[in-house]
Amino acid sequence: MDSAGAAGGSGRAAGSAGVADVDGRAGFEAVFLDPVGQEVRQRWEDACVAVAFENLAPVSAFPVVPGRRWGPGLWWSATTGRHVASGSNAMRAQLMVLDRDPQVTGLAGRPVRLLWRTRRGQPRSWVPQLFARYADGTALLADCPGHADAGGERALRGEQAARTACDLVGWRYRRLEPLDAVFAANLRWLAGYRHPRFRGRPEVADALLEAFARPRPLLKGVQAVGTPMTVLPAVFHALWHGQLAVSLERPLHQGVLVGPGSVRAMAGSGGMGTARVAGGCGGGGV
Repeated sequence: MDSAGAAGGSGRAAGSAGVADVDGRAGFEAVFLDPVGQEVRQRWEDACVAVAFENLAPVSAFPVVPGRRWGPGLWWSATTGRHVASGSNAMRAQLMVLDRDPQVTGLAGRPVRLLWRTRRGQPRSWVPQLFARYADGTALLADCPGHADAGGERALRGEQAARTACDLVGWRYRRLEPLDAVFAANLRWLAGYRHPRFRGRPEVADALLEAFARPRPLLKGVQAVGTPMTVLPAVFHALWHGQLAVSLERPLHQGVLVGPGSVRAMAGSGGMGTARVAGGCGGGGV
C-alpha cells in the first residue's frame, strides 16, 4: 500500500513534521462537493466513513502560476477509466506511480478541504493535492511539491494537520518528493501505452508471457513473438500493468532484461547502453 511513498519518498523524515496546532475539542471538518456540485461541510470522521472522495470533483481549482512550464490538466487513469485533475508536473508523476499500483482502486485531485481551529481558536484550512483509495478501504492523502521546501511554513502547518487528521481515521498522509529523473522518464514512457488499445490481440499477449517466462533481453523476446512494430506496444502495455516486469532504475533500451510480472528489481541488467527503446510504434505520450 505504501508504493507511492516508496517511489516518491516523504519530504520530511517521519515525526519531523512536528505536532499539529489543532484544538482537539473541536477536531476536524471536511468540506467537499456533492455529485451535483453543492458544497457540503461534515465532521471529518463521519465523512471518511460515508464519502467516496475518489469519485468527487476538486473542491477548489488548481492554481495557475504564470511562467511555469506545467500547469493544471487531466490525467487519464488506467485504474478507473476516468480523468483525474492534476495541478502540476510533480503531481502528474505521482499519479503515474499510484495509477500503476495494483492496490489502488480510486484516485482524485483535491477532493476535500480540511478545516480546523488552532488552540487559540484561529480558523485554518488545507487542501491536500491528491487522494488515493486502496483495496482494503483505507486511503492516502498526499501533497506533491516540486521541491523539498515548496510551500513554506503554510505547507508545513498543512502537513502537520493532514497527518493528524489521517491518523484519526487510520489513513495515511505523505508529502511526496519528486521522482528520480530516470525512473520518471521510464514510467512516463510506459504510461503512454497504458490504454487498453495497446493491449494487442489475446494471442499476442499470451505469446509475450511465454516469450518472457524467463528474463531475456527486450528485443529478443519481442522478435520471438513477431515484428517490433506490432509487438512492442503490447510489451509496454504489459510492463505498465505488471504482467511483465523490468527495472525502471536505468534507462530502457533494447537489451534490458524483461521477465514475468513476479520478477522484481533487475537493476544493472542488460548492459547494452542507455539508448531509448526504438520501435517506431508511436504512443509514449501522456
